[in-house]
Amino acid sequence: MSQGEYIAPEKIENVFGLSNVIYQSMIYGDSLRSCVVAIIVPDMGKVKRFARDNGMDTENLKAVMESKEFKKFIMDDIATLAKENKLSGLEKPRDIFITDDTFSVENNLITPTYKLKRNIAREYFSKQIDEMYSKLAY
Repeated sequence: MSQGEYIAPEKIENVFGLSNVIYQSMIYGDSLRSCVVAIIVPDMGKVKRFARDNGMDTENLKAVMESKEFKKFIMDDIATLAKENKLSGLEKPRDIFITDDTFSVENNLITPTYKLKRNIAREYFSKQIDEMYSKLAY
């Protein structure tokens, strides 16, 4: 990070893996920035349940995932996980991008042993990562 701190993204992703809402995650920290951001793939069953419980269209899950309410729901889950697992302030993402585009061998984002191909994933989600950082005030 720009403060000279090292962040271990795998550690944070493992914590997020404890969530019953988050299916997959990728933490990204730019060495020129003071915070991390995250790409989140939610459990689609949980998205549908959230939509139903909040009076949203259960047929248009993309719209649910793009809603402010669902983003807050995920951010609240992340905050709870971070507190329970004693993540530092620098390890908590300041912004997230929620997608239904799962990380798979087919889209070349993970290896056959299910390890994230971080450099390829960074390139794959570069537009979203750049947009998250551009929204954050420094």
